[in-house]
Amino acid sequence: MFNFKNDYSEGCHPQILEALSRTNLEQTVGYGLDEHCSNAAALIKKAIDCKSADVHFLVGGTQTNLTAISAFLRPHQCVLAAATGHVNVHETGAIEATGHKVVTRPTPDGKLTAALVQEMVNEHTDEHMVQPGIVYLSQSTELGTVYTKWELEAIHACCKENGLLLYVDGARLACALTSEACDMKLTDLPLLCDAFYIGGTKNGMLFGEALVIVNDALKEDFRFLIKQRGGMLAKGRLLGLQFEEQFRNGLYLELGRHANAMAQRLQEGLVAKGYPLLQHSPTNQVFPILTPEQYQLFSSFVLFENWANLFDGRKAIRLVTSWATKQETVDTFLNQL
Repeated sequence: MFNFKNDYSEGCHPQILEALSRTNLEQTVGYGLDEHCSNAAALIKKAIDCKSADVHFLVGGTQTNLTAISAFLRPHQCVLAAATGHVNVHETGAIEATGHKVVTRPTPDGKLTAALVQEMVNEHTDEHMVQPGIVYLSQSTELGTVYTKWELEAIHACCKENGLLLYVDGARLACALTSEACDMKLTDLPLLCDAFYIGGTKNGMLFGEALVIVNDALKEDFRFLIKQRGGMLAKGRLLGLQFEEQFRNGLYLELGRHANAMAQRLQEGLVAKGYPLLQHSPTNQVFPILTPEQYQLFSSFVLFENWANLFDGRKAIRLVTSWATKQETVDTFLNQL
């Protein structure tokens, strides 16, 4: 069986595994106050060119999203997101469980626009409705698409005009930034949002996300909130150490670039064989549309994620490549297909 189900099935990059093994018997202080976490935070601040940012390390994406969003919002406020947004679809109502509604709009490409944000703001007119407080978007999106710098600038301006916070989910940020469709750099993010996270779980780490808080008004007492939400890892050095390796010599973007290259090879091969796409993706997620017969064929020799049932009986599936996907695997899959 070929496995294109997700980009976190493998353990971690050998460089990270070697570092974990080499430092296995180190004794450090806990809860993210060790030298590895401190050094990793410094490397990230340098990479984003923002010395004033606060960097916090958490284990997973859902944990990071609910901790950050619930901390940033007042009790009567809500989140604005695309209908496909991770906080709306794949987090078991985690945001709602903290008392905050997620208000959404359907989008063909998984991306919010400034116009859609303004539309949602205009619909919430008084104290009988939840008040929009934060805009959530993913870079790259759940459909593999990416926001350009101009698109993010427009949303940022809309947020400023309406007194909204802008939060970017970066679970697949490495793939977004190394995509040919993206003209953004890491250094653009602190200028265009209030907070964002740098995803490691889906980019070669065993686990870990780095939450970056830029807006000074959101920083106070945040470690208290991490602890209260169960996100403060006692062995915090395991997170810091992995991000040290990712940002020491460019490994972070290198792994994203490789995952993209394998996905584009896979996507082009499928298109050449006549498979239509639900959405063209410039990153590491591919969405071919299959007839019932083709679906049965794929099910017999490849692991994938069901994505959508279409009106004509066809199905859209998701194939995902990772930092560890080999070109030989992609080519063999296409040849066998």
